[in-house]
Amino acid sequence: MINAAFVTLVLAALAFGYRLLAGPTLADRVVGLDGLLVVGVSAVALRAIATGEGAFLPVAVVVGLVGFVSTAVVGRYIEGRGR
Repeated sequence: MINAAFVTLVLAALAFGYRLLAGPTLADRVVGLDGLLVVGVSAVALRAIATGEGAFLPVAVVVGLVGFVSTAVVGRYIEGRGR
């Protein structure tokens, strides 16, 4: 079951990577990068579940919070750019 979850995360990473590279707008690229951050945090959490070691879980929480804040900041930038 863990292997199936890892395969799903790899497929999601490929899809988000395509969205990040293909664009065409800045918002699409932000969605791709935010999705890759979510996939990365999910992979760390899944690895912690698989091994039973939670050493990197605080790092995953911090990366998730930084990703959320950065997405909000870029959203504000995109919103103000139209004026």
